[in-house]
Amino acid sequence: MNLAALKPGDTAKITKMKTKGLLKRRLMDMGMLVGVEIKMEKVAPLGDPIEITIKNYHLTLRKKEAQGIFVEMANE
Repeated sequence: MNLAALKPGDTAKITKMKTKGLLKRRLMDMGMLVGVEIKMEKVAPLGDPIEITIKNYHLTLRKKEAQGIFVEMANE
């Protein structure tokens, strides 16, 4: 499942990143690495952009960017 498929309130762990170039570097610089837990906070009314919480800060991504980040649901 990719990050864009999560619903608000879902918590997941990053398993794979298929982004490339500057986007991948920007995401990694912000702490988005394999194994890190994230929480989906909210989705805009038309579905784009999405807001997540990672390492206690909020990050907003376009849905297209989030589709290259693969996650698995965290056990709660």
